[in-house]
Amino acid sequence: MATRPYNVADVMTKKVVAVAPGAGFKEIVEAMARWKVTALPVLEEEHRVIGVVSEADLLPKEEFHERSPGLIEQMRRLGDTEKAGSLCARDLMTSPAVTISPDALLPQAARLMATHHIKRLPVVDMDTLAGIVSRSDLLKVFLKPDSELADDVRHQVIERLFPLPSANARVDVTDGVVTLSGEVHDGTLVPVAARLAQTVEGVVDVRCEITVSESA
Repeated sequence: MATRPYNVADVMTKKVVAVAPGAGFKEIVEAMARWKVTALPVLEEEHRVIGVVSEADLLPKEEFHERSPGLIEQMRRLGDTEKAGSLCARDLMTSPAVTISPDALLPQAARLMATHHIKRLPVVDMDTLAGIVSRSDLLKVFLKPDSELADDVRHQVIERLFPLPSANARVDVTDGVVTLSGEVHDGTLVPVAARLAQTVEGVVDVRCEITVSESA
């Protein structure tokens, strides 16, 4: 039985707190504090994402609260100094927003976050906000019980490469670490099994202790 890889839709948060382009500075701060989030999508009509306003976008106002930046600093940090004087979401937000499709796989989301140095991504389906996915959401796959993980490895790897009764490969999982053991006839498939087991969603690490039958 094949199991499809997890995609963003499987782990995203569907209830999203967002703000309108005209939302004021204090309104944005209050929304972040109330909902315990560090960034908010900015939505136009029909729930279209036009940007994201984050804590990093708001901090320049505090940084330059008691001092004015010099000319060189203004030129070097033009974006920050402009945001320090901004009052609403449309002027504070980072735009265009970095978004992702609900059908994207989790490694794609992780790479996008790493590349852009962001903690969460608005999930957009047909130009409409469908949810939001965060770093913690991507880690949910590692909460899968060991017994379920062992079943997945058996179905996706062992039963395909080493069908019974010609092979005696076993799967054990402890704290997400998969141990492949037993005896098989085709030694060329052993490294393949280890690589495939590592790709199963939720696997932390793989230890391959499979041996090759002397009669092979």
